[in-house]
Amino acid sequence: MRERQAGRQRRRAQEFEAFVAGAAGRLLHVATLLTAEPVDPPGTDERAQRLLTAALARTYADWDQLHGEDPYVRTRQDLAVRFARQAWRHRRPRGGLLDRLTPQERLVLVLRLYEGVPEEQASALLGISVERIRSVCDRSVATMRGTRSPTGLWGHTRQLRAAP
Repeated sequence: MRERQAGRQRRRAQEFEAFVAGAAGRLLHVATLLTAEPVDPPGTDERAQRLLTAALARTYADWDQLHGEDPYVRTRQDLAVRFARQAWRHRRPRGGLLDRLTPQERLVLVLRLYEGVPEEQASALLGISVERIRSVCDRSVATMRGTRSPTGLWGHTRQLRAAP
């Protein structure tokens, strides 16, 4: 009985190690994009590494319950949810490429454009409407292209008008 259980645990660990060996690099890149940390020198993205480690730990804990579900998708989903819950911690400028975006804009942009998650799935994952996903993605792309400044749309600063 114990030998059978030890064999299952060994097989589970080997399957998980194979998954991590194949997916950890891309998942770390996703986490780094989400946290907007500069990676200079390489390997210094501590927040992204902590975020990924927590998501991988959750995936490993749920490994036996995946039942044919893609572990990459599950881990990416956990990364997104963890980031969304902790986004307020990632608002300080860090000098990364996506630093000009708000945490929500970064999350939507990474899911939609980098990971290729369809609008409907991103909407369900984040609990916001498809239209909101679309508008946040469009706004993020405009910001990254430089056609929208952080202070206002299309490079214009917002002006408050006095009531007549």
